[in-house]
Amino acid sequence: MAFPTVCVIIAAKNAQETIARAVASALREARVSEVVVVDDGSDDATAERALAADDGSGRLAIVRLDSNRGPAHARNRAIAMSRAPLLAILDADDFFLPGRFDRMLDGEDWDFVADNIVFIDERSMVDRQLAVPRFETAPCFLDAVGFIDGNISRRGASRGEIGFLKPVMRRAFLDRHALRYDESLRLGEDYDLYTRALLKGARYKIVHDCGYGAVVRADSLSGRHRTEDLKRLYEADRAMLASFDLTPEARGALLRHERHVRGRFELRHFLDRKGTRGLIPAGFEALARPSALPAIIRGVAADKLEALRRSRHSQSSKEPAPPRYLLAARIATQK
Repeated sequence: MAFPTVCVIIAAKNAQETIARAVASALREARVSEVVVVDDGSDDATAERALAADDGSGRLAIVRLDSNRGPAHARNRAIAMSRAPLLAILDADDFFLPGRFDRMLDGEDWDFVADNIVFIDERSMVDRQLAVPRFETAPCFLDAVGFIDGNISRRGASRGEIGFLKPVMRRAFLDRHALRYDESLRLGEDYDLYTRALLKGARYKIVHDCGYGAVVRADSLSGRHRTEDLKRLYEADRAMLASFDLTPEARGALLRHERHVRGRFELRHFLDRKGTRGLIPAGFEALARPSALPAIIRGVAADKLEALRRSRHSQSSKEPAPPRYLLAARIATQK
């Protein structure tokens, strides 16, 4: 029986140091029929390094964009030019563990299916030697409320949100509901697409075995976003609140996420004003918007505590952090 094949989509910007590993890990998988790398306006050797990882099977395609358009545009471009019935997203600095798709693409009871993620300190990056145990599959399904609430980040839980899962998507479901990435978003474009899919009835399956390796950088700026990007993300929540016929539970979850992102926006807006105009003018401006004050005060205090925690950690430990897993799972027993 022929299995449905997978197109792996890699949006890359200035990823010359890691793109070859990502491409090679995708081409290693027998069920991958296409790997589409979209070089999103890089000014380094990203495209050349990707091409150097080609295995000669004819499955690799590289698209070069003249200017940076963002990951949503890059992924939509790859979807448009690919033909495989299944679509998988791979970040340019991450990689697949061997046999990922053989283990996760089981059954027809899903429109999206995601597996566990192992987070690896870049200082100990040896993916070919990484000993990842086999976990019990323990399949379960994620609904819209669980997904939305799982995307509300918590301080001290770095890269811990459910939104970091990298599901394989059925093209037929996306096409049937005219779903693509919102190209106005440069932050949360995955969250927005998956939430809209779930609100349209997508079956989102999770298996707990691990097939995706995510590299964590000690100096990562992943938590720093442009103020405008945060504004567009909470506006995306508002658009869903206005356009979908929602259950009370789903509406409540979207409102919670909108408030959370808007709070982050208010903090960034205050810090921007402080940087350009000084503390006192920024403070008076914040006082004139009392609804924003709680988010600003909590955010400033949390940032100070997080900076102190990071400083103490960096002073106390120079060793790479051990691998950790996004989903709690039980090691499979050997038969």
